[in-house]
Amino acid sequence: MKALTANRLADGEAVFWKQGAWVERFAEAEFFVDQATGEAAEAHAKSQQTVVVDPYLIDLAESDGLWAPVSYRERLRALGPTNHLHHGKQAAGGADIEALQHASGAARSSGRVNLIKRK
Repeated sequence: MKALTANRLADGEAVFWKQGAWVERFAEAEFFVDQATGEAAEAHAKSQQTVVVDPYLIDLAESDGLWAPVSYRERLRALGPTNHLHHGKQAAGGADIEALQHASGAARSSGRVNLIKRK
């Protein structure tokens, strides 16, 4: 399963493809079962590059009946500009946030951050 995402030119917001238009919420995104359908939507979206920057397909995984991006980076993009619960898209709540919070396997982060000291 795949979804199509990009960044909107007007404000840099991560947006998702839904039947020929861009939506802000991951839960509203159109999911593509096969690669060919996803690539066709990606080609159509790239023709609209005055609206978004470099659309691309992302891999999705199902966990407990909810879909979420496999990549941790893409989960963060779907959550919005911050990961604080009272800011960004998280403040509105909903199924997309629930899916991202309950992602498992490759889509779950350990929460550990390795800090590198610079000289």
